[in-house]
Amino acid sequence: MEPPKYPGPDVLLARLAQSRGVALPTELPPKEGFLNGLADQLGLRIHDLFLIGGLPVPEEALDFDERPGNGVRILVEHVLPLDGSGRQRVMDHARTLASGPRRLRIAERTPRPEASPGYGSLLKDMLALRNLNESAAAKVMCLVSGVCKSASTIALVRNGRKELDAELLDGFAAVLGVPGTVLTTLTGVRRSENSRELTPQVVDVAALIWEIRHLSHEQVRGLADLAEEQGRT
Repeated sequence: MEPPKYPGPDVLLARLAQSRGVALPTELPPKEGFLNGLADQLGLRIHDLFLIGGLPVPEEALDFDERPGNGVRILVEHVLPLDGSGRQRVMDHARTLASGPRRLRIAERTPRPEASPGYGSLLKDMLALRNLNESAAAKVMCLVSGVCKSASTIALVRNGRKELDAELLDGFAAVLGVPGTVLTTLTGVRRSENSRELTPQVVDVAALIWEIRHLSHEQVRGLADLAEEQGRT
């Protein structure tokens, strides 16, 4: 179960800022410029800090095609074995697609307000910012971290009915591309002795997942085909 008292957003932001030797500004909530700088130091995205700080996420950041979940898994399967240059070629193409006009959206997914506040809910909402539902998150987590849990387990963590432990913390860190030490600072959950730092492959895959969050199902599958071709050459 989640701890009975979940800290307020100012406390969570202060934890992260203090871990980098930075003090929160006296005027709260912090300005976007401060959050941008802190996000860079932590390896987070500024929209992650919006969630952590209880700030509204811009509407355009939540504009998603809800179908790419399985396509993301296939893309990750093909990208992970590539060398650095192969991963970069896929990333370059993803950025080209992301810079183009967005297609008609199928639906919008926002962090669901009915979830009980807690660390599991927060981390799952950070996954939602990457257009990953429980099923897609569980599959990607298994691929990039070896932490293989069911979608229902991820949902239990989200709802505070299953404890966020060291193993799951490692899994979330890998999918989000965030150093495990940052998530430990945020949640207070200690990493296990077997915890490992994120490899370059995992960091690149997490960055790719962020880059493709607004792409359509067809575009994600096209990237997966490109990655598969890269693997053959």
